[in-house]
Amino acid sequence: MTEVLQIVKVGIADVKLGAIPDKIRTSGLGSCVGAVVYDERKQLAGMAHVMLPDSTMAKQGTINRYKYADTAMDDLLEMLLEKGASKYRLKAKLAGGAQMFTFKSSSDMMRIGPRNIEAVKKKLTQFNIPIISEDVGGKSGRTIVFDPATAQLHIRKVNHGEVTI
Repeated sequence: MTEVLQIVKVGIADVKLGAIPDKIRTSGLGSCVGAVVYDERKQLAGMAHVMLPDSTMAKQGTINRYKYADTAMDDLLEMLLEKGASKYRLKAKLAGGAQMFTFKSSSDMMRIGPRNIEAVKKKLTQFNIPIISEDVGGKSGRTIVFDPATAQLHIRKVNHGEVTI
């Protein structure tokens, strides 16, 4: 009996894991960053769809930890290790973080995309997880699909075609 391929859908401000034969997908990456962390040998991967860089900016009491780069990346790492991934084999691929709008003010608060990229990279550096490849920045939205079997990240950019990294 062959296994049926499932597409694990990661929503906005969400974190999910996938293992072969499944693929992991998220869409609507504008200023959000899609961070994939994977263990090639275990053919196990997790994806975070990060909306904002820092949970300390949250105004409400209970927060969605998956919405923020700092807490989502902590949770993603913990989930992968619980499923048997090796901390020493983990690698990452990133996509998204576009600057979707142009603002007259040069306020840092409006640079959500670039700040999301910086925040995710900072967490990966803290965990000593190398970034193997990335397709970040620019002004286009993206949809991404990661295949744990091949460790390839397929990226479809609005008005800019498709690429696999």
